[in-house]
Amino acid sequence: MNVFISADIEGTCGIVSWDETERSTPRDYEPFRKQMTREVRAACDGILAADKDSKIFVRDAHDSARNIDPAALPESAMMMRGWTGDPLSMMSGLDTGDFGAVLFTGYHAWAASGGNPLSHTMNLRNEYVTLNGVRMSEFMMNAYTAGYYGVPVVFLSGDKALCDFARELIPGITTVAVNEGRGGASVSIHPDLAVKNIKEGAKKALKNAKNCQVDLPPFFEMTVRCREHKRAYSKSFYPGARLEDEKNVCFSSDDWFEMLRFTHFVLSDS
Repeated sequence: MNVFISADIEGTCGIVSWDETERSTPRDYEPFRKQMTREVRAACDGILAADKDSKIFVRDAHDSARNIDPAALPESAMMMRGWTGDPLSMMSGLDTGDFGAVLFTGYHAWAASGGNPLSHTMNLRNEYVTLNGVRMSEFMMNAYTAGYYGVPVVFLSGDKALCDFARELIPGITTVAVNEGRGGASVSIHPDLAVKNIKEGAKKALKNAKNCQVDLPPFFEMTVRCREHKRAYSKSFYPGARLEDEKNVCFSSDDWFEMLRFTHFVLSDS
């Protein structure tokens, strides 16, 4: 089986500060870059324990997309580093292979959620994003992308709030909660236990892929609530978008890829 992993960092075990996510602050960042790598490796090991012939594609999906140490992964894993610039973003590469499962590691709660002190959706320039009236996380967006390509979403590790939501969206998914947000703090399990649980969870999840298909709604309505009105005004010039008020940019379509084009334009960091 070909398996796709998308890895983020704000849901990595123990993380609590933006300094721990950024290459520009190496003393804080280095331990969590290593833990991010360990958690991805654990997911790979679980996949291979379930199917030793699996081919694994790892998408480094945080910030610079240059966080994971490729040498720490198994030889059967390929990895995409850097940003292609295509609308799939954190899921780039999913459209290039015949994948049988998608796994997410290190993912975090949505913008305006109390489930993670670093909760956000794509950037810090929006207050929140809603999709069909639900506060949208990066996981939700990327799970729908997997569904668009017909690939089951079988596993998620990250904070408890996101894991709870994931099981509502995809009842068959296997989740491993490693953190729980409390205001500006986070309570986490031991990093070694996180690695152990992720390996076991990924092994279990791969065997349950048939129960993890993502059902896409027939129609999509998205609202991006920008922090600054001038950004909302600028982003409202995307074809088909509209300003609901000074800070809300809205867009709708029955085609998920069209929604990805919109998010690529409106939720990019530029």
